[in-house]
Amino acid sequence: MVKINATYTGSLHCELLHESSQSKIETDAPKDNQGRGERFSPTDLVGAALVSCVLTTMAIVAERDGVSLNGAKAEINKEMTQTPPRKIASLNMRVRLPASISPEYRAKLENAAHHCPVHKSLSPDVQAEIIFEYV
Repeated sequence: MVKINATYTGSLHCELLHESSQSKIETDAPKDNQGRGERFSPTDLVGAALVSCVLTTMAIVAERDGVSLNGAKAEINKEMTQTPPRKIASLNMRVRLPASISPEYRAKLENAAHHCPVHKSLSPDVQAEIIFEYV
């Protein structure tokens, strides 16, 4: 079990504390929803969770198999619905992996990405496309 404590600090900001590590994250409401956009919004954190989970899950598989993912990068674009209820419409990601990864091994990594815990936890209503590039 992981415990995260949240404190509302005013001005639509929250401070989150990961109890076991004592690391902190601050959030703000987004500009398009009454905030100032000074920090990650709560829905931004969903995108951040997905992109980091995909990279981490692939790295677990790769390291177990002795394959280096050093230098791998990913970016995610989050879009919200335009009509109520307000929710995440899409989390589309681009993952750039080393070209040195063999074509045979790429399918294994891509499968791992699609099966990361955050990806599997998303509502089917959220479009979550992953594009892989080997550069």
